[in-house]
Amino acid sequence: MGMRGNIRRDSKHRILRAGETIRADGKYQFKYYVNGKAKFVYSWRLEPTDKLPIGKKPCLSLRELEKKIGYDLDTLCDPDQKNITVLELVERYLRTKTGVKPQTKSNYGFVVNLLKKEEFSGKKIGSIKTSDAKLFLIKLQSDGRGYSSVKTVRGVLRPAFQMAVDDDIIVKNPFGFQLAGVVVNDSKTREAITKEQMRKFLKFVHDDNTYCKYYEAVYILFHTGMRISEFCGLTLKDIDLENRIVNIDHQLQRTSDMKYVIQSTKTSAGTRQIPITEDVAYCFRSIIEDRVKPKREKFVDGYCGFLYIDDDGMPLVAMHWEHRFNHMVSKYNDIYRIQMPNITPHICRHTYCSNQAKAGMNPKTLQYLMGHSEIGVTLDVYTHLGLEDAAAELHRMEELQNARQEMDRTKEEAI
Repeated sequence: MGMRGNIRRDSKHRILRAGETIRADGKYQFKYYVNGKAKFVYSWRLEPTDKLPIGKKPCLSLRELEKKIGYDLDTLCDPDQKNITVLELVERYLRTKTGVKPQTKSNYGFVVNLLKKEEFSGKKIGSIKTSDAKLFLIKLQSDGRGYSSVKTVRGVLRPAFQMAVDDDIIVKNPFGFQLAGVVVNDSKTREAITKEQMRKFLKFVHDDNTYCKYYEAVYILFHTGMRISEFCGLTLKDIDLENRIVNIDHQLQRTSDMKYVIQSTKTSAGTRQIPITEDVAYCFRSIIEDRVKPKREKFVDGYCGFLYIDDDGMPLVAMHWEHRFNHMVSKYNDIYRIQMPNITPHICRHTYCSNQAKAGMNPKTLQYLMGHSEIGVTLDVYTHLGLEDAAAELHRMEELQNARQEMDRTKEEAI
């Protein structure tokens, strides 16, 4: 390389720009600064048209790298942080999530453990394109991951990459697309059971010598739509039988390490007061009257007086009720030829919602009773009503119209 004054040239007599130099081994080098710290990029070629030296791996030319760096610097992107991996970004994002619920924390752990097994987690975030993100999610489903698992993974990656955008590390969120149309929603919809099935199941529980002691709880779940964690968290103070109101402002959970915890409701909309029918009030009254008061009430985060407790005086949690429902359905199907579909506490909730929708309840009222934060979740129940429901509703409207016409004719005759 020759020099004349401040002008520097390479072996081809091309003028080198500020920051450009040639190392002793013949490789071009460009020096730049980010936040006062020197950074370097290297290439065996100065211009894109230069031939690559024999035996050297293909690479962008120095001028192409400079243009890329110049774009990054102009858009305030830090080229250095763009080299962190997807897994490093996710771990950084999760460190910002404090005070999360145990179930959410468990989901985060699931995503991190899954990513550690995937080659995608080692990629540099600056190199991830939207197509890469889509192909990764498609791969997860192709590998046998269920739709809910893919959705959970994407639920962490999307905000993690958005944090990188907000921190001016990358320009665009590669996960900022709608999941529908990318992966197939193959998750099984929790189907409500019919009124006839509900009636038969309740009668079976009521008459069974083993499970009759749980009849009131099953009836309440079918006729209030409460989440099972909300029902488990109810205490004597939450039930106002005089005014027939149940106060729901917390839920009971048990963590993976068997610790009992009281949490806020699933969403802010979950905190509500629900009116109850006389039948439901009667069931609550029976539960309270039959409740064996322990020698010493166990407290969970300041709450005591739970409706159902085990032999150790600890309140029953969702898992207990799920096992009980499984046993009840299994015994029913061992007895009767016409089998009962799977029934869980959540199916009780879904059945209640469907029954109220079929009865014509206002969607906003039903949204409040269910504790749904979004009306779309409630309306989804209405969209699952079938031909039989539509025919019944049309018949009801027809009868209403005929009644009005009859009233009009009666008024005319009276005049």
